Amino acid sequence: MIELVAGEKGKGKTKMLMAKANNDIKVTGGNIVYLDQNNKHMYELSNRVRLINVPEYNIHSSDMFLGFIYGIASQDHDLDCMFLDNFLTIACIETAEDIEPIVRELSVISEKFELDFVIGISKAKNDLSEYLQNLVTIAL
Repeated sequence: MIELVAGEKGKGKTKMLMAKANNDIKVTGGNIVYLDQNNKHMYELSNRVRLINVPEYNIHSSDMFLGFIYGIASQDHDLDCMFLDNFLTIACIETAEDIEPIVRELSVISEKFELDFVIGISKAKNDLSEYLQNLVTIAL
């Protein structure tokens, strides 16, 4: 399953994502991974949520990012959910047209590994394609 949390920069997407990750870790029997562009929120996340600072892995393209996601999914069979904060930055997405193909590939990964994705995206819901708008669960 793919969930999008959409809204312009500064609307509170990160706080919502962190709160959801902290609540989900209490009820899941598996693992949760939180990908971000820095370690700034390290102490706001439960110590049971694995925080990954994506820039430390020198990812320079969306293809590299998807390979990184596949690698994380393949090494942890107990992984239930991945939170992708600052999605456009960590996934190396440069144009609005590039968002949908990446999310569609994440949907393939989601089905293959029975893995949920919660994605924070710095775009207004109305600025997204119809496909992406249907995935928005929270619009800020």
